[in-house]
Amino acid sequence: MLDLRSIREDPEPARAALARRGAAEILDELLRLDERRRQLLPEVEERRARQNRASDEIAAAKRSGADAEPLIAEMRQVSGEVKNLEAELGEVESKRDELLAQLPNLPEPQAPEGSTEDDAVVLREVGERPEFEFEIRDHLELGLANRWIEMEKASQASGSRFAYLLGDLVLVEMALVRFAIELIGEEGFVPVVPPVLVREGPLFGTGFLPGERETIYEMPRDELFLVGTSEVSLAALHADDILAPGGLPRRYAGFSTCFRRESGAAGKDTRGIFRVHQFDKVEMFSFVPPGDSATEHERILGIEERILQALEIPYRVVDIAAGDLGASAARKFDCEAWIPSQERYREVTSCSNTTDYQARRLGCRYRPEPDAQPVHVHTLNGTAVAVPRTLIALIENGQRADGSVALPQALRDAGAPQAIGGVG
Repeated sequence: MLDLRSIREDPEPARAALARRGAAEILDELLRLDERRRQLLPEVEERRARQNRASDEIAAAKRSGADAEPLIAEMRQVSGEVKNLEAELGEVESKRDELLAQLPNLPEPQAPEGSTEDDAVVLREVGERPEFEFEIRDHLELGLANRWIEMEKASQASGSRFAYLLGDLVLVEMALVRFAIELIGEEGFVPVVPPVLVREGPLFGTGFLPGERETIYEMPRDELFLVGTSEVSLAALHADDILAPGGLPRRYAGFSTCFRRESGAAGKDTRGIFRVHQFDKVEMFSFVPPGDSATEHERILGIEERILQALEIPYRVVDIAAGDLGASAARKFDCEAWIPSQERYREVTSCSNTTDYQARRLGCRYRPEPDAQPVHVHTLNGTAVAVPRTLIALIENGQRADGSVALPQALRDAGAPQAIGGVG
């Protein structure tokens, strides 16, 4: 959530920043409602004071035997005015708060211009794309041939875009998760297995509500939601907290199953396990002082790149355009892995600096000094490993002519075999 007081004092920087995201009109309406609210407040207070004075005068008139009817008539008139003003004030505040909740974070000046994924700026490409002397297969062909992936039975059991992972591919997932947890643990991220069912508050606090409700699995009977990322649960770990001086940074590594409706992607990337409704993920989440978030953002990106390099996956890093950012992000970098069957790079990880946007919505603050006033922290998130897409990159880039897949040393060190499969 944005700092309305700061925007009110100087709206032009926020207006210009939000225009890059197509949200300037919302800000103008918000400021109009905020101005009307500030006009109504003293009017309501003045009439309440008149009510109190009239009440005292009526009581005094009745005690002295004087005619109280003129005062009673005035009381009725003022009471009606108060009722109407309070109703308008309540409506104005409700609309203002609704618009404030809809406003996205202010993009950082360095975020590229544009509003689509094609407007992202490529920062670098890393690793050599493999060259094959045989006809390559995509991950689903290899998965079906080796009995690693079962889509048809999963569809019968759960519907489209679910999958069974079987046999050696499960062992690779286990090694992948262990490798990622251990690597980021060495970087100070505390391992966490968080809840995957949350109430509305954490989703609102992280900026996924109200705007992304259609992508979230909801359980109305229990007033719970299935998370699409453990970012939600990890952020809620310090909701309404005032962290002590010296208590930052706090870094967490969440491992969880994630659930997404992906309703906006109907008909796109539906083959295999690239875009599924249920998947496992290791997520990094940081709480840091405001002055450290830009450095922490680069740090998280560096860890994501280390993971991809250790997995020997060719990738590129892109800087996401301002108009294509998620609601909470001020800036976001994606790492895109090379997918041979598609002959293109596809997103496998992302990391976002959400500045104080989530912290304001969650009520998460810290004291810079023992006697200092608490200020809002900055929060950041980054994918360490999104399992299905990382498996796709491993399978397709490591495939061999006989249908087997060679695995990198990093996974072998984490318990995976040297290679899996092989069907000729």
